[in-house]
Amino acid sequence: MAEKKSLLLRLSPKMWEEISRMAEEDFRSVNGQIEYIIQQAINKRRSSSKSNSDKAGEGK
Repeated sequence: MAEKKSLLLRLSPKMWEEISRMAEEDFRSVNGQIEYIIQQAINKRRSSSKSNSDKAGEGK
């Protein structure tokens, strides 16, 4: 497995509590939950970018 990068992240107490609650519901660590949320956002952006480029190609 590739070595992971470290990151210092500052969160509001409210956001920490929400992420902590989500992590507990999903049986993940808080760190694992944050990684999961970021990965979902990356995947959503990739699919959104792909569909936007597909739509742009339709006009030709």
